[in-house]
Amino acid sequence: MSDKFKIAIFSSGNGSNFEAIVKSNIPNVEVSFLFCNMPDAYVLERAKNLSIESIFLSHKDYDSRKSFESEIISRIEKYDVELIVLAGFKRILSPFFTSHYEKKVINLHPSLLPAFTGLHAPRQAVDYGAKYSGCTVHYVDEGIDTGPIITQGVVEIDDSDTEESLITKIHEKEHEILPKAIQLISEDKCILKGRRVLIKS
Repeated sequence: MSDKFKIAIFSSGNGSNFEAIVKSNIPNVEVSFLFCNMPDAYVLERAKNLSIESIFLSHKDYDSRKSFESEIISRIEKYDVELIVLAGFKRILSPFFTSHYEKKVINLHPSLLPAFTGLHAPRQAVDYGAKYSGCTVHYVDEGIDTGPIITQGVVEIDDSDTEESLITKIHEKEHEILPKAIQLISEDKCILKGRRVLIKS
């Protein structure tokens, strides 16, 4: 029986962060499975190539958000994961789901929260004329990109940057901070005090 800290990764797209987590070989952490809700997402191919089990369910096959999320819960319960990592998961999870896994779901967002929440955060940063942007790993609560912040990575926005070039910079930083955040949680080093996440040394 494995004593490793088991995580699940939820992703809907390309899956570069999924692969970065797997290849980071975080000490004492096991990626139990990938969950994906998009049939043509390249992350499914990455999971196959990395020999990670994948679970696919399309939200379009369910008549309500609750029925879809109920099916996710029933499918993943047997894995007994200790953390769910949302890495490019293009679906808002309702309080019904997040309350079932309270303080066990983290999200990766491509901005320095609380700035530029929601969709197209890098585009928002460029259009606003921000000088810095980056990425944030935070606990998921009932809001959108509003949960307590675990860690952040900063990138500089050059005058020549476009949305696409900024996304590339942010991706590189994401691949650094997301595995580190998972490791901190797996080692029980994150202490929640209200909105603050204190990191034990």
